[in-house]
Amino acid sequence: MKKTLILLGAAAVMAVAVSCNQNQAAAPAATEASDSVAVAGSIVYFNMDKIMEGYDMANDLNSVFETKTSGIQSEIDRRGKKLEKDAADFQSKVDKGLLTTSVAQAQYQKLQQQQQSYQQYVVSKQQEMTEEQQVMMNQLANAIAEFVAEYNVEHQYALILATAGNILSTPVVTGDPKLDITEDLLAGLNAAYIKTKETTKK
Repeated sequence: MKKTLILLGAAAVMAVAVSCNQNQAAAPAATEASDSVAVAGSIVYFNMDKIMEGYDMANDLNSVFETKTSGIQSEIDRRGKKLEKDAADFQSKVDKGLLTTSVAQAQYQKLQQQQQSYQQYVVSKQQEMTEEQQVMMNQLANAIAEFVAEYNVEHQYALILATAGNILSTPVVTGDPKLDITEDLLAGLNAAYIKTKETTKK
C-alpha cells in the first residue's frame, strides 16, 4: 500500500477542530521558534497534510506498515503462482489422458480445496492489514490530539482548527499565515517523539 493511505486515514481519524478551553495538567514539549504571532484567545489552524508528511512518528509507522504489507503481498503472490502451476499441470495431464477418471476427480477436488484455502488466506491477510492500519491511524491521531491539547496549555488559543488539501473536508479555506501554527506544532511533535523513543530504548 502507498504512503498516502495511512496518512489520509490518520487525518480522517484526527478531529477536525480541537476545543481549547479544557484545563491540562501537563506542560507541552519545548518547540522551535515559530513565525506565528497569534496571541492568546486567537483562532489558529494547522495543515494536517504537512504534519503527516513531516511527522517522524507517521513516517516510522508507515515504514513498518509498508514492510509488513510487502511481505504479505509476496506470500500471496507465491501461493497464487503455485496454485496456477498446479492447475496447469493438472489440466495438462488431463488433456494428455495421463490420469484415470477417479484420480482426475480426486486431484480436481484437491485443487478446489487449495483454491478455497488460498482465497481464505488472502481475505484473512487483507483484514489483518486493514486492522493494523487502523491501529496505526489511531496511534497517530491520539499522539497529535494529546500534543495539541498540551501545546495549548501554554498558548491558550480559543480554537485550533485542522486544515487539509481537500477543500470539501476542511473548515479552513484560507487564513492569515500568521495564524498558521503548523511548523510550531511539527517541531514540537517531533521533539516529543524523539524523547519517547529515547525513553523506550532505556
